[in-house]
Amino acid sequence: MSSSSSVRTLVPTDTTADVRARGAEAGRQVAVLPVGSYEQHGPYLPLATDTLVACAIAGEIAAAYPVRLLPPVTIACSHEHAAWPGTVSISATTLHAVVSDIAASLRRSGVEALVVVNGHGGNYVLGNVVQESTAAGHRMALFPAMEDWDAARQRAGVQTSLLSDMHAGEIETSILLHCHPELVRPGHETTDFLADDRRHLLSLGMSAYTDSGVIGRPSLASAAKGKELLAGFVDSFGAYFSLVTSDAWGTDTVPAPVFPVDD
Repeated sequence: MSSSSSVRTLVPTDTTADVRARGAEAGRQVAVLPVGSYEQHGPYLPLATDTLVACAIAGEIAAAYPVRLLPPVTIACSHEHAAWPGTVSISATTLHAVVSDIAASLRRSGVEALVVVNGHGGNYVLGNVVQESTAAGHRMALFPAMEDWDAARQRAGVQTSLLSDMHAGEIETSILLHCHPELVRPGHETTDFLADDRRHLLSLGMSAYTDSGVIGRPSLASAAKGKELLAGFVDSFGAYFSLVTSDAWGTDTVPAPVFPVDD
């Protein structure tokens, strides 16, 4: 799969024969599961933005590493966006069960490791899924971590901080301008809005902090930044791949991941 096509393909087109052949070649099979959401992203980005972002990251990973790309989980935990039409959520319990069941099914078919690629910050329960799974001895990781977002942001020259670029801002708009420019509607050039103090977000939801649904500076977005953001994630993923495929997994001798360092 080429890099250009991987960022645009939401549903893998593999046949069972493809999967069998790649499995025979792999020393230890790793699957990548994109998890997004279906929630408002202001007046210019689609409700499926988080899913599109997760799929773009996962697709680039699949183009660069020997992993099995899975179709996305498209509806997740978006309760903080309930005030806006179009937003749909499932419970954290349901998301926990879905991802856990997928991991168990993969293990039964010989895929030992799963990396969850999360595109929505409100999917907090995914961290619990990974912690519980690894405590039980299973190979699982959650990607990207905050440090990976920051490394990609710096590589791409994103000007907005991670704190300020909270929703439908410079990062998400840039990735969609690169991957799906036809889905970005007019308006991001004039919708900047900052609300860095969001300490009651969990209690009050997003509507307490923004009328438009936007928190960030989408006017600074560009397709070039989106391309570099994805390249940064591909670089960061190498440490995760090494971790979940390590022969020392489950022992006290698993080497600490080595992450790329900018000069």
